[in-house]
Amino acid sequence: MESNRQIVQARALDFRGWLTIPITGFLLLALMTSQLFAEETIIKSHGFSEFGDLKYPEGFAHFDYVNPDAPRGGELSYAAQGTFDSFNPYTRQGRAGARSADQYESLMVASYDETATYYGLLAESLEYPESQDWVIFNMRPEARFSDGTPVTAEDVVFSHNLLLEQGLKSYADAVREMIPRAEALDDHRVKFYFAPDIPRRGLISQVAGTSVFSKAWFEADPENRRLDKSRLEPGIGSGPYVLDSYDINRRIVYKRNPDYWGDHVNVNVGRNNYDSIRIEYFADSIAAMEGFKAGTFTLRQENNSKSWATAYDFPAIANGTVVRVELEDGDVPNASGFVMNLDRPQFQDPKVREAVQLGFNFEWTNESLQYGLFQQRDSFWQGTHLEATGLPEGRELEVLQSLGDALDPAVLTDQPVVAHESRAERQNDRRNLRAAMKLLDEAGWQVGEDGIRRNQNGEVLAIEFLSDQPTLDRIIQPFVANLRTMGIDATYNRVDNAQFTLRRRDRDFDMIFGGYPSSLQPSTGLYQQFGTEAASYSVFNPSGAHGPDIEPLIDNIVAATNSEELFANVRALDRVLRAKRIMVPTWYLGKYWVAYWDMYEYPENLPPYSLGVEDLWWINAEQEAQLKSSGALR
Repeated sequence: MESNRQIVQARALDFRGWLTIPITGFLLLALMTSQLFAEETIIKSHGFSEFGDLKYPEGFAHFDYVNPDAPRGGELSYAAQGTFDSFNPYTRQGRAGARSADQYESLMVASYDETATYYGLLAESLEYPESQDWVIFNMRPEARFSDGTPVTAEDVVFSHNLLLEQGLKSYADAVREMIPRAEALDDHRVKFYFAPDIPRRGLISQVAGTSVFSKAWFEADPENRRLDKSRLEPGIGSGPYVLDSYDINRRIVYKRNPDYWGDHVNVNVGRNNYDSIRIEYFADSIAAMEGFKAGTFTLRQENNSKSWATAYDFPAIANGTVVRVELEDGDVPNASGFVMNLDRPQFQDPKVREAVQLGFNFEWTNESLQYGLFQQRDSFWQGTHLEATGLPEGRELEVLQSLGDALDPAVLTDQPVVAHESRAERQNDRRNLRAAMKLLDEAGWQVGEDGIRRNQNGEVLAIEFLSDQPTLDRIIQPFVANLRTMGIDATYNRVDNAQFTLRRRDRDFDMIFGGYPSSLQPSTGLYQQFGTEAASYSVFNPSGAHGPDIEPLIDNIVAATNSEELFANVRALDRVLRAKRIMVPTWYLGKYWVAYWDMYEYPENLPPYSLGVEDLWWINAEQEAQLKSSGALR
């Protein structure tokens, strides 16, 4: 919509001085002006959308999904599990404390009721040519870091370069190739240049969402304040909350910055309503549940089906002091499951991977262990318009055919791979186990006299499940038992949080429960998830999956200039990934389980793409006072 952006016709050369040019140069001038005087359309806007128009016009008062009159005050408190030893969320060393990245703001923020759409935060507007060869952000001069110093274009350039020099390798390598240069045009105008001959989609949103650090803070002690070092010093950001206090492995408290610069900005209206946010740490979910029941913290987003089904029977639930709700989640569920590390030799053969999949009984697990609360996941874009269904046709078929010999021919002729069905009556579905054992026989893993499978070199078919979550014990152990029935030397190893984090980052595991975040507008992030160049080290690709049948599809997705082309290529990628059987697909919920002490309130029209507990909800002070006066809460 023209109301959402301003079109500026920019001339490449000033016309002043024409009369001073000798007549003999007229022909040369005519040639020059046919090129240099050509009008270039520059788009200037308050927001950016990958496809389509912006929902919110310039000068909008606030997002539709907020309560602009939400009262401010009180404390949000919730639990975290495990440990922390750092407030630097960008390092590969240690475990960062909860919310440690939230103090850093970006040039633009995502809308919760639009896909791939962003509006200005640190930047009040942006401008770019139709070619999207570059982008300029016009920053808000009033923006300040928490120490009161201004946020400038130099800070943005410094942050971009720091992430390339000291950030995660998979991120830095990908971004460096796409965005080779950033420049501060003046104190409040920053320009990013995009590399030639690469697709433009996702580049503007990439730089718009990059965290902005204080250059002065990092340069005051460059050795100890490196981005790749673990540290308890939190740094300086420009966000609404700052670190107030912490007790290692027990508690973190953030308080609202009373001098926060951005309260008046339209994207912040109705948000950031708590005076403080407290995170209580617990060793496991059982201890955390007891802490919630005792009022040690007051809001719990449940992720354990057994707890949701059985643990909420305490007196505060019965008398209404604690509220228990299910809220819709409109976003695409993450592609989660038991991920196989394709770098391990035992997973090189797809028949082995399919056999491992057949060892998991979702139906029995869901009915016997998860109270029938989940649905089976098949797709990497489950339940959306991006999910591959039926036989490929139309543009999707053309895209797949273009992959030639790199593509498994069965992808063209078969239905997309779906999770197998199992009998819910018993843990070990013998029909599936027989099929799995046949596949292992065909893959050359024969059963020995001891019941363990070995290959022709005498190597044992062994699989270690690695986890740091006690709640997964009851899910993984029956799966391990089924694999052992098949002759696989399967073991389950639950380690502490720090060891799991290290081994997960180094991809030092056979199988873990993990997965891939999904998006309704996938773009350049796919290179870090499934790209060939980053496959050996990317922390965003736990399986290490990549290949000549994947890379061209990512290229097409990033290069897509319309939704039809995007959809066709994402469906093709979904079909290819599912055929590779890189993980055992498990379950998804499609809603949020939330329990809270009855002092929280939230907007009636919660957005589809965020629950918004931390930035859209608020405290009812009167109800909080009643809970405390009654003795229900301290």
